[in-house]
Amino acid sequence: MLRVAPLAFAILLFAMSAVLAGEPMAPSEVQTTFFTGQAFTATTPSGTKFKMIFTPDGKMTREPLAQRGNKSTGTWKLNAKGFCTTWGHSKSNCFTIVPSGENKWSVQGIATTIATTVAVWSK
Repeated sequence: MLRVAPLAFAILLFAMSAVLAGEPMAPSEVQTTFFTGQAFTATTPSGTKFKMIFTPDGKMTREPLAQRGNKSTGTWKLNAKGFCTTWGHSKSNCFTIVPSGENKWSVQGIATTIATTVAVWSK
């Protein structure tokens, strides 16, 4: 019985981490939560913070909240899994949003099969 306890504990921890990781938000939920014209904060993995505004008409702006980073404008559109953005003359990139805590969401870039967190959005 004592040998089974560590295995059961490991399985429980794995199951809990899967639940806490959360499922990506539906594209319509992303739109109603973030693409309303109201400002929110985006923090990159390197710690740079931006004030982000996504308007309902498909436009977006970002403005650095410190010395680092550049102010930019671009466009957004929903897709089947989340949304795609195009900043300036750059190519389009697509993302999903996964809730990651109270008033925090992980923005994950969609590569072939691996999702990578590119920012954390907060309100």
